[in-house]
Amino acid sequence: MNISAEIVIREAADADREAIAGVLLEAYSEYSAVLPAPSWADYRDSILDSVHGDAPVSRIVAELDGQIVGSVLLFTSSEAAYGRPELGIHTPIIRLLAVSPAVRGRGVARLLIHEAAGRSLALGAASLNLHTSDMMASAVRLYEGLGFKRAYETDLKNGDTLVKGYRLTLPVSASLQTK
Repeated sequence: MNISAEIVIREAADADREAIAGVLLEAYSEYSAVLPAPSWADYRDSILDSVHGDAPVSRIVAELDGQIVGSVLLFTSSEAAYGRPELGIHTPIIRLLAVSPAVRGRGVARLLIHEAAGRSLALGAASLNLHTSDMMASAVRLYEGLGFKRAYETDLKNGDTLVKGYRLTLPVSASLQTK
C-alpha cells in the first residue's frame, strides 16, 4: 500500500467493484458527448464487463477519505485484456485508468500508473503496455510525460477509430517516480 498525502493506493476488494464502475462511468462519461450513441453504449458495456469480469490480474484503486476516486485494471496480455492474442503482447497491459473529475490534477493517475508498473516488475515483466486514442488527449500527454513510447505494431482499429499502442520499458524510469 502506498500513501501520497491523503491518497491511498491499494488492491481492490471484490466489494469495491461497484465503486470502481461508478468512478469509471463518471470519468469516461465525457466521451458520451463525442461518440455516437451506439458507440458510447458499446464502450460503456465494455467498461462494465471489464470491471465485473475475471480477466484482470489486478484491480488497483485510489482512495481519498475512504472513498474510491480512481482505478486502473492490470492484465497479463493482449489476450486477457482484449481477447486479441494476435496483438502479440505478452507483458502487462493497463486498461481503464480513471480518476474522478473532482480530484483530477492531484497526481492520482500518476500514482495508479506507478503502482501498476511496480506490480508489472514484480511479475517479471520488461514492459507495461496500454492503448488509447486521440480523443483522450490529456491521457496521451500524461503517458508520454511518464516515458511511454508509441508501440505502432500494437495499434488496432475500433470501428473508424485508431486505438494507439504505447509501451513503457521497465524498470521504471525516474520520470515515473512520485515526488
